[in-house]
Amino acid sequence: MIRIFIGYDRNVSVAYNVLQSSIIQRSSQPVSITPICLSHIKSIFDRPLDPLQSTEFSFSRFLVPYLSNYDGWSIFMDNDMLLLDDIAKLWDLRDSRYSVQVVKHKHEAEEGLKFLNKVQTSYKMKNWTSVMIFNNEKCRSLTLDYVNRASGLELHQFHWLKNPEAEIGDIPSEWNYLVGVNPKTGKPKNVHFTLGGPFFNEFRDIEFSSEWFQARECMNSCSQKSESYDRNNKNSGAELNV
Repeated sequence: MIRIFIGYDRNVSVAYNVLQSSIIQRSSQPVSITPICLSHIKSIFDRPLDPLQSTEFSFSRFLVPYLSNYDGWSIFMDNDMLLLDDIAKLWDLRDSRYSVQVVKHKHEAEEGLKFLNKVQTSYKMKNWTSVMIFNNEKCRSLTLDYVNRASGLELHQFHWLKNPEAEIGDIPSEWNYLVGVNPKTGKPKNVHFTLGGPFFNEFRDIEFSSEWFQARECMNSCSQKSESYDRNNKNSGAELNV
């Protein structure tokens, strides 16, 4: 079972739902998908929302090892993504030498505003934590108390690791392609609408927007009865196949 946690933000619930649908549609293995939703964890996560955090899960994402009972492996993903390949291929990249694995972006963000007028903050290791493969046993320093109290930079810059340089493994960049930031080389396996996605009107024509709308349509699809269905047999008392 591939264990996946996705950040959930009430302001953009459609983003979560399209992402989880794209994972399910393409996965070749069983998946367990859990939203990290503040209303679900209020008994253990009492950290107040910071005006500078751009999503409701900016800090709660670091609860993944705790929520996994510090056992096995888990994947975390931001909600503003679209999977274009099999999540099992990402799962196969797990490497027990590391505590956590990420795409090590060199993203020098320009200060300003991004989606929903949220502040765009520049810091070292920006976007590294938007996709993480956690080796949960090696992340026991992410206790409830630490995640509730540590600063944003302490969390996102991996101060919870004793030796970050040695404990953070690489994931190929195609698993966290930053739309509007990264130059497109090859075919991304996971696209990240970090500046704002097609679920916002002002980003409806952004790169990979057509793929996102197609995924949303797929998520909302429902097969209907054929027009040739024999309505006379609808209540005939014939055996039902349930």
